[in-house]
Amino acid sequence: MHTIGPVTDSALEVARVLTTALPYIQRYAGKTIVIKYGGNAMVDDDLKQSFARDVVLLKAVGINPVVVHGGGPQIGKLLERLGKESKFVDGMRVTDDETMDVVQMVLGGLVNKDIVNLINQAGGRAVGLSGKDGGLIRARKLKAESEGSDLGQVGEVASIDASLVELLDDADFIPVIAPVGAGDDGSSLNINADLVAGKMAAVLGAEKLVLLTNTAGILDAEGQVITGLNPARVGNLITDGTITGGMLPKVRCALDACASGVASAHIIDGRVQHAVLLELLTDEGVGSLIRAR
Repeated sequence: MHTIGPVTDSALEVARVLTTALPYIQRYAGKTIVIKYGGNAMVDDDLKQSFARDVVLLKAVGINPVVVHGGGPQIGKLLERLGKESKFVDGMRVTDDETMDVVQMVLGGLVNKDIVNLINQAGGRAVGLSGKDGGLIRARKLKAESEGSDLGQVGEVASIDASLVELLDDADFIPVIAPVGAGDDGSSLNINADLVAGKMAAVLGAEKLVLLTNTAGILDAEGQVITGLNPARVGNLITDGTITGGMLPKVRCALDACASGVASAHIIDGRVQHAVLLELLTDEGVGSLIRAR
């Protein structure tokens, strides 16, 4: 005969959390979720570990996460060590030939492989790619909005061939993508990671686009998080000046993804441990949700 001891509160809490997550897991099983990884979540050791475990858990329960990452601060630090000044136009890094070499080293090398290693150490099977691998991202040079300015080797997405990403997904690997694309002449172009994530989500027919930020989400005039949004409401918030500054490009990226068939986009607080799981698999969430309809 087995003697059953008292069930601890912590064990009951684990069971409660799992049962809360179950309907979300069932809903998203077999679906693709594209996650743009950046900000504090990418430099704080505890947040890095929690992000990696989140991604591995999603894959383990049958969801297909695809990670697109940035690396602006890391690029800036290496340029500073090399004695090269960072210049920005319209919020984008001016990328000459020498800077592009650094961008490729940092994004395609140091940062990409660090993320791959974190996910693998957490029990996943991650594979690092740049947009130049397998013809993944075709890019064209981006023209600066400021007249007379040249951004250098900064690009925008011309097209995406996601067959390599789909192949990795089907083989139970987790793709980790650096936002560097190839121009028509084979040259490397540095692309905004939010933009790549949004386009990738659209091409893959993703269920969700998740953008990790260093803010709590989209905030109203009182600083409270606004969620449960739709494109029309977001448009009004842009028009009345509630959404401004650095949040604008992220919101426009989210709207473009929703308009291209992605069911919903989430702008979430990457400063919170396990932010991805909290947003996707619980009732509370940690950011702003924009539904396509």
